[in-house]
Amino acid sequence: MTENKKQKKWIRFRHRVVRNIAYVILYPYSRIKYRIHIEKFQEQKNTPYLILLNHQTPFDQFFVGMSFKGPIYYLATEDIFSMGWLSSLIRYLVAPIPIKKQTSDVKAVKQCIRVAREGGTICIAPEGNRTYSGRTEYMNDSIASLAKMLKLPIALYRIEGGYGAEPRWSDVVRKGKMRGYVSQVIEPDEYKNMSNEELFGIIEKGLYVDEAVADCEFHHKKRAEYLERAMYVCPFCGISRFESENEFCECKNCGAKIEYTPTKEIKGVNCEFPFRFVADWYDYQKDFINKLDVNEYISAPIYHDEADVFEVIINKKKVPFKSGTQISLYGDKIVFDEGMSDETKLRFDEISAVSVLGRNKANIYFLDKVYQLKGDKRFNALKYVHIYYRHKNITKGNECEQFLGL
Repeated sequence: MTENKKQKKWIRFRHRVVRNIAYVILYPYSRIKYRIHIEKFQEQKNTPYLILLNHQTPFDQFFVGMSFKGPIYYLATEDIFSMGWLSSLIRYLVAPIPIKKQTSDVKAVKQCIRVAREGGTICIAPEGNRTYSGRTEYMNDSIASLAKMLKLPIALYRIEGGYGAEPRWSDVVRKGKMRGYVSQVIEPDEYKNMSNEELFGIIEKGLYVDEAVADCEFHHKKRAEYLERAMYVCPFCGISRFESENEFCECKNCGAKIEYTPTKEIKGVNCEFPFRFVADWYDYQKDFINKLDVNEYISAPIYHDEADVFEVIINKKKVPFKSGTQISLYGDKIVFDEGMSDETKLRFDEISAVSVLGRNKANIYFLDKVYQLKGDKRFNALKYVHIYYRHKNITKGNECEQFLGL
């Protein structure tokens, strides 16, 4: 019998070198672009940590990396690992830990344990999503049990002002103020006798940030642009389509027009708009969907879109499936190119998950395949997640369940 090959170490010296080079470049860049005050974590010394953060901007991981010394191993979704040679380069340089979004991933847990045993610092955003509303999103309580398995000190890292500076739905960074810092450390001796529920409660409370406050001004001419990536329900006419330009956003059905102000407040231009912040409007939208009987949309679609469709070969690449695809969203399925000879139906009862990646891409986990929808700049991927989870809740007899996938 031949001996099993010894498993290669996850942690490599080059990761430290890459981190130090990146710091020199990214620290001044972050200060200039985001005007963020990054506080160094002085207590770190040579101790590995489990870093948990709230997720506000696409640059969050770099803010964390500038607060801590040495390499950090981040959990990253499969989209990062499905870009061919670029994914291979990212793996080589920083070795992120792959995780399947919106699913339980046992392999990711095992790899976290492996990194922790090698003395590495791990960073996770328990939300699994950047906030669309400015309020910290839903967190899965399994983060507490993972933390207990890793037995590392837990550093709660808060990012404040990120939603004002760069909302998930926006393409621009606004001029304002941000802060990134470790707000609390929970030592293993403190949490070892806690229940998972108690530990999760501390994590959830420590990371919750509510940006629906007029506490600072964030300036940019295009501050409302692409708000339609997040919003698809009008308080006056229901499910709709919006179009934005500069600081304004308008409902294409009823013509209601709002202005997104530098203080993050919204106000009606030609109407008495009932919400002060996007977060309030976003909560209304979720409530609307949670009262929607999606079974009424079995024969007629709720929404039509056009997008390019890719098949994602996990951890390898994305293969074009259909370009310029006409997509129909029903209450129980998603249909590509309806009525055509190559029509494709993805029934919700054969879909295991739907998720949003980045600003406005949607991944659909259908049987043993993963399809990605990538529309134009105004494409709203969020509604696919919401409608799918609403159907799932009703089908399971949980009509009162509020969770809609994010």
